[in-house]
Amino acid sequence: MRMPYLRSISGLSPAAPESRPLTILRAEDGEQFFGTLSAEERAWLTAQGASRKAGALWILPGKKGIERAIYLAKSFDNSFAFGELADRLPKGNYHLTGDLSSAEKESVCLGFGLGAYCFDRYKKTPKERARLVWPTGIDRALVERRLEAFYLVRDLINTPARDMDPSHLEDAAREVAKKHGAKISVLRGAALLGKRYEMIHAVGQASSVEPRLIDLRWGKASHPRLTLVGKGVCFDTGGLDLKPAQYMKLMKKDMGGAALVLGLSHLIMALELPVSLRVLIPAVENSVSGNAFHPLDVLRSKKGLTVEVGDTDAEGRLILADPLSDAAEEDPDLLIDAATLTGAARVALGTQMPAIFANRDESWLALEAAARETQDYLWRLPLHEPYRKKLESKVADLSNIGDSYAGAITAALFLQEFAKPARDWVHIDTMGYNLEGSPGRPVGGEALGLLALERWLVRRYPAPARKAGKAKSSPAQNAKNGAKTAIPKGKRARG
Repeated sequence: MRMPYLRSISGLSPAAPESRPLTILRAEDGEQFFGTLSAEERAWLTAQGASRKAGALWILPGKKGIERAIYLAKSFDNSFAFGELADRLPKGNYHLTGDLSSAEKESVCLGFGLGAYCFDRYKKTPKERARLVWPTGIDRALVERRLEAFYLVRDLINTPARDMDPSHLEDAAREVAKKHGAKISVLRGAALLGKRYEMIHAVGQASSVEPRLIDLRWGKASHPRLTLVGKGVCFDTGGLDLKPAQYMKLMKKDMGGAALVLGLSHLIMALELPVSLRVLIPAVENSVSGNAFHPLDVLRSKKGLTVEVGDTDAEGRLILADPLSDAAEEDPDLLIDAATLTGAARVALGTQMPAIFANRDESWLALEAAARETQDYLWRLPLHEPYRKKLESKVADLSNIGDSYAGAITAALFLQEFAKPARDWVHIDTMGYNLEGSPGRPVGGEALGLLALERWLVRRYPAPARKAGKAKSSPAQNAKNGAKTAIPKGKRARG
């Protein structure tokens, strides 16, 4: 069952007849605004026990049903918070009123669209919900691109493995590439062995769907090289070290790293950041059959290091190793990998905050600042070198697992062996899934860290200054400054 992967967003619409006013106020202005309401309206809200604190939603009736709605916002910095409006407002069309800046209206629209997301692909009758009319005076194209990226990541993760195997993940990458005029190549099956990607092949060889390495390129060769690597384990049984049923149930999400880098690459290309972008996605199913790889097998990496398989359920680091070493050999300005890699990171930080490992303090500090500003939180764990000895093997150069302690750190140290000699490397260990819903983050697949990563990269790779006499800014510079822009539908491959 195939689908368009870059699909239309939900919850936002062009001008609609009979839309109701939705007034967004800062919470501190709520009391004063309450005093401007009619006596009947104040009596109605008082009878309903309406709160006057941040997060309060006042629904005022009229002769034809709902007359208008008022929402008290804590701040406009957290776009996700506005996601609750999509759930709490009665169904129908609404338009924004109130003294809001362009940036504030964009924050409301982004949050509303995030909250309106619903994975209803398999539902006979989708749920009818509230819709927000696009306001004027905003950078609608930028908001749409961000929502498209979130929807892409969420849809890819939420889709059951039957409809999201390595071939489907390749289709999604090809659609993103086509959208932006990027070049894409794919190695499949035995061709992986011919190019010495033995570890990707070993992990995926037991599946009826061939393992593959997806390689997308976009941008001018003269621009700084930015490389993204994403773990694409489309389903993880654990291999011969079989997972218990309760841990296997959610393993359709084990390609969450691949989904995140595809969503991020869509934004990078849509914003036309001045980078030479490369995206590498090893896509496999870790299945069980007569030719599955075994515990204590020794695999040879493309880098030449041998790896003893201490656990077939630690397969993500195996398939990431060779793409990371490929990327590092090209001496990128920045190398980022993302993976739903370890339960240990979830134990340390919970499910809502990805763990970050970085070999340069400057990069982490810049990313941390972006995460704070967008309230799309991440947290750094150390690449503690003394733990490297946990990966020693008696028969090979490395083991793919350590002992039962510091699992997220030892996994990152394993990857670091292959990311060397990258001068600037960031590893993201993410859950990729909301186990509990919260405003703007419904239960299911999630692009954790996407807004933080976008803001960081836009600052790191600003658009070049325009020539004198040309006032129009580039999309990337507008994204940085919050200015209005129009993003082109696509660009031809460059370089």
